[in-house]
Amino acid sequence: MAIEDYDVSEQLTNVQARKLMSFILSTGGSVVFRRHALEELRKDGCSEADARNVLRNGWLEPNEVGELRNATWRYRFHTHRMCVVVAFDTFTRCIVVTAWEKKRS
Repeated sequence: MAIEDYDVSEQLTNVQARKLMSFILSTGGSVVFRRHALEELRKDGCSEADARNVLRNGWLEPNEVGELRNATWRYRFHTHRMCVVVAFDTFTRCIVVTAWEKKRS
């Protein structure tokens, strides 16, 4: 299935979500930050660039599937340092819903 055929109103597999994110980032698609996400990033001393790096290089946990909230599917991209939650609007646009720096042990 081509990325253009993904129905973002339906739950994507982790592999599909990863491929779609890579497609958006590599083709100049839109990454939109909600105000809440920007506030949470700043509160943790992080930036939009940090969040984009998580989206570019992070992973989705194998046993964690998308979560349906407010009529959109949400996906959590992780690195060892951060988590960024996104919803896909179209196959060329994602919305960063929230993000946070993980607690260090």
